[in-house]
Amino acid sequence: MNFSKLAAYALAAAFCWSGAAVAQTKVSVGVTGSATDVGLWVADKKGFFREEGVEVTFTTFDSAARMISLLGTNELDVGAGGHSAGLFNAVGRGIDIRIVADKSQNVTGRGSQKLLVRQALIDSGRYKSFADLKGMKIAGSAPGSAASTVILKFLEKGGVNPDDITNVYMSFPQMGIAMQNGAVDAALPAEPAVSSALRLGGIVSVGNDYDVYPVHQISEILYAGKFATSKPEVARKFMRAYLRGVRAHNDALGPDGAFLGEKGDEIVSILTEYGAFKDPKVWRSFIFSACGPDGTLHVPSMKEDLAIWRQQGLIEVPIEVEKALDTSFVEWALKDLGPYVKK
Repeated sequence: MNFSKLAAYALAAAFCWSGAAVAQTKVSVGVTGSATDVGLWVADKKGFFREEGVEVTFTTFDSAARMISLLGTNELDVGAGGHSAGLFNAVGRGIDIRIVADKSQNVTGRGSQKLLVRQALIDSGRYKSFADLKGMKIAGSAPGSAASTVILKFLEKGGVNPDDITNVYMSFPQMGIAMQNGAVDAALPAEPAVSSALRLGGIVSVGNDYDVYPVHQISEILYAGKFATSKPEVARKFMRAYLRGVRAHNDALGPDGAFLGEKGDEIVSILTEYGAFKDPKVWRSFIFSACGPDGTLHVPSMKEDLAIWRQQGLIEVPIEVEKALDTSFVEWALKDLGPYVKK
C-alpha cells in the first residue's frame, strides 16, 4: 500500500472517530437542573454523546417524581433524578422503568441538601434545635421523593412526629423565595438552590443531609423500558458517554471536592452554560455530592427509603428494590472503560 492511500485511510478513520460521520439517534432526557446533572451536561458539551451517535435533548422538571409518567409511557427515554414511591409503585404495577446507574450520593462531607430555617425564627428563639421543627411549615420537592426521607430523618433526630409539621411542596429554586416571604418556615433544597437561597439573606443552614443520613443514594439515571429494550445498543452507548462525563467532572475535583485548575474552570463553565445559575461563583460556592464515576448504586439506602415509604402507606403494591434495578448497561460500559482512575 502506498503512503497516499495509507494517509487517506488514516484521515477517514480520524473523521469517523470525531463523530462527524456517525449517524445520530435522538434521545430525550429529563433533568432537574440540580448540580448533579453535571455528568450529563459535561458529556453533551464535550461531545461524548455525539461520538456515540447520540443526540440528546434535555427537558427540565421541578422534581424527578414528575418524570415517572412520561418514562412509563415511553414519551421520555431517560430520566435523571431521585427514586421515589411513585417509581416503585409504577414498577410494582408492571410498568417498565429501570434504575440503571448512580447519579449522586450524599456521603459525609459531600452532600447536596441542607436544612434551611428562616433567620427570624432563630432570632426570636422559636428555633433552637431540630425539636423546634414541630409545628412548622417545611418545604420539600414532592411527597414520596428521595429528599422526603431526609426531612423525616431530621424530624426523627429532633423527636418530632411527622404529623406535627405541615408539608409544602415546590421546586428547589422556589424554596428560598418562599422562606423570604414567610410562606414556609424551613426547607430542604438541593444545590445550587441551597446557595442561591442563602444569598437572598434572612435564611440560615442548620444541618446537612449527611448529618442525619450519612450515606444516601439520592438520585439515579432511569431508563424507559422501550428505550432499554428496543434500542439496547443506543442505551449502552448513552451509558458509556454519561460515565465519561461523570469521570471528567471527578477529574476536575481536588481531595476536598472543590474544583481545581484548568479542568475545574472547564467544568464550571459548562455548569454555568447549562444550569439555571449564570454566575460561576455560585457553582464554586459549595461542595458537590458524590457523583460515582463507575455508576455504582448504594442499594441499602434505597431499601431504607422504600421501607420508610411502605410504613407511611405510600407503597401501594408488593415491590422490592431489586425489581427496579438493571445494572447491565453500566456493566457493559465498564467492560470498555474499566474502573475509574483519576487523571
